[in-house]
Amino acid sequence: METKTYDGQTGKFLAKVAENMPKISAEIMQKWIENPIDLQKALSDALLPSQKFEIWKTIRIGGFRNADEISKAIKKSGMKIGDYTNDILGKIPLATSETDINVVLLSVAELGFKDGAEYGKICSRAKELGLELCPAEIGPQLRLQYKDQSNGEWIIVAMEPITGSDGDLRLFHVGRYGNDLWLSSYYGRSDYFWSSGYRFVFSLPQVK
Repeated sequence: METKTYDGQTGKFLAKVAENMPKISAEIMQKWIENPIDLQKALSDALLPSQKFEIWKTIRIGGFRNADEISKAIKKSGMKIGDYTNDILGKIPLATSETDINVVLLSVAELGFKDGAEYGKICSRAKELGLELCPAEIGPQLRLQYKDQSNGEWIIVAMEPITGSDGDLRLFHVGRYGNDLWLSSYYGRSDYFWSSGYRFVFSLPQVK
């Protein structure tokens, strides 16, 4: 089992929660132990009652049998794929059935990092707020489904990074330059620093 480590502020907060925990029977505690997802939702609802995120887009994943079909669909639509992007495109897991994923778009500053932050910290903060990393397939599907993207806009897909042929960890990067709509990739190391203006796509938890 993975052992979590916490920064000083988080450690103090957890200690304070433990000090103020109401009396709970062993039966109820066992119920929460056996249902960690429900526990996480209950804690989020209790501790972040005002944290509401506006759905930016609903992206449908699935419908492709392999990465080659996705690549052909992107090119057939007149869109472009970066050189390194083909490397990671062939490594992504694909949904076996069509599923709609609600996503939000947030800048690094909107996540609380006014002076920018490393990718690992950005993802940790988003998870603390109840958001999730996107399935990697969101990258190419967002490119296909976001045809009216504004010129000069570049969006990073928050996801588990994938190693490219150059050995670097990479993330999908969806943008428009002039008349060209691009599916590109960019550095995804946990220590890579992003300035406050960059915007990331995160997924909202699916309703079971």
